[in-house]
Amino acid sequence: MEANKYRTHTCNELTIDDLGKEVVLSGFVGSIRDHGGVLFVDLRDGEGVTQVVVHDENLLKGVSKESVITVSGKVIKRDEETINEKIKTGLIEIETKTLDVLSHAQNIPFEIETSKEVKEETRLKYRYIDMRNSKVSKNIKLRSDVLHFLRNKMYDLGFTEVQTPILTASSPEGARDFVVPSRIFKGKFYALPQAPQIYKQLLMVGGLNKYFQVAPCFRDEDARKDRTLEFYQLDFEMSFPTEEDIISVGEDVFYDVFSKFSDKKVSPKPFRQIAYKDAMDMYGTDKPDLRNPLIIKDASETLLHTTFKPFANSTIKVIVVDEIGTKPNSWFNEIVDFASSIGMPGIGYITLMEDGTLKGPIDKFLSEEERANLIKEFDMKTNSVMFFIANKNKKVAQKFAGQIRDELGRKIGLIDENKIELCIIKDFPMFEYDEKEKKYEFCHNPFSKPYDEYKDYDKFDDLEEIIAHQFDFVCNGFEMASGAIRNTDLDLITKGFVKIGYPEEVIEKRFNSMFTAFKYGVPPHGGMAPGIDRILMIILDEPNLREVQTFPTSSTGQDQMMGSPSVLDPKQLEELGIKIVEEE
Repeated sequence: MEANKYRTHTCNELTIDDLGKEVVLSGFVGSIRDHGGVLFVDLRDGEGVTQVVVHDENLLKGVSKESVITVSGKVIKRDEETINEKIKTGLIEIETKTLDVLSHAQNIPFEIETSKEVKEETRLKYRYIDMRNSKVSKNIKLRSDVLHFLRNKMYDLGFTEVQTPILTASSPEGARDFVVPSRIFKGKFYALPQAPQIYKQLLMVGGLNKYFQVAPCFRDEDARKDRTLEFYQLDFEMSFPTEEDIISVGEDVFYDVFSKFSDKKVSPKPFRQIAYKDAMDMYGTDKPDLRNPLIIKDASETLLHTTFKPFANSTIKVIVVDEIGTKPNSWFNEIVDFASSIGMPGIGYITLMEDGTLKGPIDKFLSEEERANLIKEFDMKTNSVMFFIANKNKKVAQKFAGQIRDELGRKIGLIDENKIELCIIKDFPMFEYDEKEKKYEFCHNPFSKPYDEYKDYDKFDDLEEIIAHQFDFVCNGFEMASGAIRNTDLDLITKGFVKIGYPEEVIEKRFNSMFTAFKYGVPPHGGMAPGIDRILMIILDEPNLREVQTFPTSSTGQDQMMGSPSVLDPKQLEELGIKIVEEE
């Protein structure tokens, strides 16, 4: 076998045990330091860094940082003053005999070591340079390790890996589809899958017992910290399961992957299960951060007859925080400013003083009976502060209370950053009312199975009362996975779409494959889909999804490195039968 002329070892491999060896290393020139005729090069490859000593400066003539070189020489011990115990190779260096330049580099647009501090658009335009940063490459390698682990986990649990198509049909599943025009069938379009939802259900119809895949998902939505245009999930489906069977697999996956790859304390199995309604009441969100111990309570009945106009005929939420009553007015003013920044007209608060009286901006609007009831019913103690969040719309009151709870937890330092706290939010409503569109939409998944007592949709004036077998796994305030028992009743599926405004004939046409397949026998089935990118976010403590993806788009959805989205030339448009109409 021919010897590799570029390397005998990687740049993270040699140690003090290799002294005297003749070796060949290749990599990028990280830095060049001139110590009076003796030059030191930090040679970096994808594994690490090794220091190289060059006595003949002519060998490095014209060589710039990030050029690619091959070096041969002997492994020697570093001088005491140059030892670097922070890296594996820090006790040795290579005494150069030959040095060949494989590729010269121009001046790089930013320093490798500080690339994560560079403006994101610049980083992503030159992503291949950004990747040379050890922190970035560490994230990419960890992603590989996590995927390897997850695949093995699913194999061990008896699941069969299947790849489902990327080019598929558009379907009304919630988000906007990315569409791909067909050259052969002019005027028709493929869609990129928002998730492999239909395919995985058809696999169950096909008799597969348990399926999984690492599935790419595409959604034409505005980007945010925990959402990008393209992401990956560990998609799986099971035949003949109970809801608890699916949840149990999810618990195994999440507990094992976090326990293996994170040093933080992971909440033990089984994870806490919270009904959706209770989550909204206690935390103001369906993805609560349970590291925050604060609980939202309802004071609507307590203050039912209040004369304070902002509370009249409103849902009144309160949050009691102990031992903060002595904080300065400026601290409370910051809470007021935060409330204003999220759209609240104001936020009231009262403090229980040592003499048993209340103090605060809204105390003068309370009766003696209301004061006494608030102290007793919500267990206020000396120096406790009660914050009031009121709104005539219950959902709005819940949402604002959840945001105030999060801000208080952060501001007071109640959140233990060394914990990974998982829970399961279950019993989601089948439908939710969209205030903006003034119509009902699916709350979770259009193919979820309602509980038996809620199957007659016509009995309910308020469709939000209909509860389904659907659940989310939540971790540290992030939705990590969605799951459900699937609905195999075609009439009920159709009725659900009709309830939110789709004509019956359109639904059967849009989901022709499922409607046809289910007529030939369909096992009860269900599944879920843990988000791989969000798992990595939690493990790595990264602030957003783009930091754990290899080639992400920017926050605006652009890829300046590849130049997408791009303009097609006239010939391509003609082949596709597409005409671009300019906006006036």
